[in-house]
Amino acid sequence: MLNQTPLWKYFLVILVVGMCALYASPNLYGEDHAVQISASKNAVVDESTIAKIQTELASANISTKAVELENEQILVRLNDSDSQLVAREKIEKSLGEDYIVAMNLAPDTPEWLEALGGVPMKLGLDLRGGVHFLMEVDMKSALAKSFEDMEGDFKSALREEKIRYRTVKQIDQGVEIYFRDQDTLDKAEFFLKNRNRDLVFTEKSGLVISVAMSEQKLKETRDYAVKQNITIIRNRVNQLGVAEPTVQKQGPDRIVVQLPGIQDTAKAKEILNATATLEYREVDIEHDVQDAINGRVPVGSELLPYDKTGRPQLLKKSVIVKGSAIIDANSGLDQNGMPKVSISLDSKGGSKMKNFTKRAVGKPMAVVFIEYKTTGERDANDKLIFEENRRVISVATIQGVFGNQFETTGLDSPKEAHDLALLLRAGALIAPVQIIEERTVGPSLGQENIDLGMQAIIWGFVAVLIFMLVYYKKFGFIANIALSLNLVMIVGIMSMIPGATLSLPGMAGIVLTVGMAVDANVLIFERIREEIADGRSPQQAIHHGYDSAFSTILDANITTFLVGLILFSIGTGPIKGFSITLMIGIATSMFTAIIVTRAIVNAWWGGKRLTKLSI
Repeated sequence: MLNQTPLWKYFLVILVVGMCALYASPNLYGEDHAVQISASKNAVVDESTIAKIQTELASANISTKAVELENEQILVRLNDSDSQLVAREKIEKSLGEDYIVAMNLAPDTPEWLEALGGVPMKLGLDLRGGVHFLMEVDMKSALAKSFEDMEGDFKSALREEKIRYRTVKQIDQGVEIYFRDQDTLDKAEFFLKNRNRDLVFTEKSGLVISVAMSEQKLKETRDYAVKQNITIIRNRVNQLGVAEPTVQKQGPDRIVVQLPGIQDTAKAKEILNATATLEYREVDIEHDVQDAINGRVPVGSELLPYDKTGRPQLLKKSVIVKGSAIIDANSGLDQNGMPKVSISLDSKGGSKMKNFTKRAVGKPMAVVFIEYKTTGERDANDKLIFEENRRVISVATIQGVFGNQFETTGLDSPKEAHDLALLLRAGALIAPVQIIEERTVGPSLGQENIDLGMQAIIWGFVAVLIFMLVYYKKFGFIANIALSLNLVMIVGIMSMIPGATLSLPGMAGIVLTVGMAVDANVLIFERIREEIADGRSPQQAIHHGYDSAFSTILDANITTFLVGLILFSIGTGPIKGFSITLMIGIATSMFTAIIVTRAIVNAWWGGKRLTKLSI
């Protein structure tokens, strides 16, 4: 018999639509204004912290909806944004610098739905509000650091191999190694070439080997600088306590950072743009500082300013340990009540520090603070020019042998110690970065975008419903049911996909999908009309209408889906947001237009003797 749907297909439709409806439902519950509290390394959050927060808020007459402790974080749910602002200030002041206090929006989803993995759709920057940064990586400094490491590696390798050299020095595009005779040069070149096959060795006149990076090595170094900076910036964003941040590469040397929901933009900018790190250097006590000040700086040493005395310090250029060896850093106060940063080194850094302090007990060691700042100017390639600023923050006499654990003092304030510990804990940037573009979207503007987007979806949806109902009568009513289910499925799937974010262009994709979703039904219904006009019975017209239109619908939707896939693959930001909703909408509209509507039509008219159709 024509137009009979197997029972399993009905179950399939109910299962798929039911699952999507279940995971779309968290979006109905809304979000609470919340304050999120997490602890740094030298603090913990527990019931006593909750009690302290509740006492502080009660004294300020701030009512809360709930105070929850989960995943080593406290979430204070509040009634409105004004209470959220005041509560953040009170909590931050009460708990001190050992805690990270951030404002957030927390889903108000029931516990049973959360247990099933139900979460609302994540909203993008343009809908939630927040800040957008476009950052540029200084590739010149990244390459300079690589050449500096190369210089150190060559010195160590040649010493271990007992190959004598005159000097090794860094140049603009590589490193030069000077020798005293041709035999030693040949031996060194053979040895280093075998160790470094991705470098280009060129013998120059004057017993000099020039070493440069191959094109492949240069590309890898640049890519590594961007990727490592992205990882470190993500760590810093986590320290800020931002929910659903976006940190991604854009072009060869740029990074996009989007922080939805964040309202303390000045703090975010300060932490993200900072490029502070430390170096531990030996103080040169063999030469006179005054001679160096007068211009007679010894080879292998340099003068750096020292804020504490106002008199420069003469330091040896060789670095004992770099900031990259630091695996943990915590701020606090020393026995004299002065700010300090407790440092933990990795095994390699700890070994270097131990070897140095063994032979340097009683000698002074300096801590050099390094940061990069932009000059505001650009070079011939339109790249920002950065300048390196080095200053000595502490000089202390080594009292005994130490390795992985020690303290750095000489900081001006507890805040400076806290911020330095945060940066060192998150990691030192491989190369300095500069914010070249900044956009802020306020929460009110984000809500306005949501309201206008919802209005566009609703009015477009209503217009299509009316047209289909008037033009196709009962069949139009069935198409409207399918269109409603299509919207529910889009929201449900968007909520289920990890990392999927709804943005304003994404809402535009949904509006477009609402219009496109009825295309398939229009093709089917018009084909049914043609079959009836050709003299077929209503049951035959329904059967041939669905079967004949299927290939046309499939071809049209596959080509559009492929375009969406290409946009998603090569696009960034808004284009990705649009393409995601477009592809999901195409998939769900085909399911609802072909499978769901046919199941309803067959349940309504299938197997009956019909003389006419309401189409």
